[in-house]
Amino acid sequence: MEYTQQDLAQAKRQIDSILQKLRETIKTFEAKEDPQKYQSQLTLARRRVAALEIAGELIARELKTI
Repeated sequence: MEYTQQDLAQAKRQIDSILQKLRETIKTFEAKEDPQKYQSQLTLARRRVAALEIAGELIARELKTI
């Protein structure tokens, strides 16, 4: 499937926004009185951050080739 430069740039902005929110969520959970209570949410958020970082990097690479 072909994507325009605008499509990719918009997707990258959205991913960056989501990453910022997820990182703030992680900080919030880690700052809780008992962060172990939120271990599953922390794990999920960290895995999502990792996946979105990969997606963002791949989009950035694609944008450089256009």
